[in-house]
Amino acid sequence: MILNLAKILFAVLLLLGFALQFRLWTGEGSYAHVVALQTQLETRTVDNEVKASRNRLLRAEIIDLRQGLDAIEERARTEFGLIKKDETFILLIDD
Repeated sequence: MILNLAKILFAVLLLLGFALQFRLWTGEGSYAHVVALQTQLETRTVDNEVKASRNRLLRAEIIDLRQGLDAIEERARTEFGLIKKDETFILLIDD
């Protein structure tokens, strides 16, 4: 009787151990899932840093464009090819 109870207890503990190991290695919250989430977190962190840097540059450009006419004039010249009154436009073409 006690031997049968010990066998049953051993079988239950063995099944419980297998169930816990299965949960550790597969499914949500498993080791592989945690590693995948850490990789995803690192990727998104780097992406956020790149975007934050770009936002800082754009914010500085906005401030520059709002405060000074020099930046607006430079952009008009380089991007749109505009010239001031009484200026002569010379276009150099490379061979």
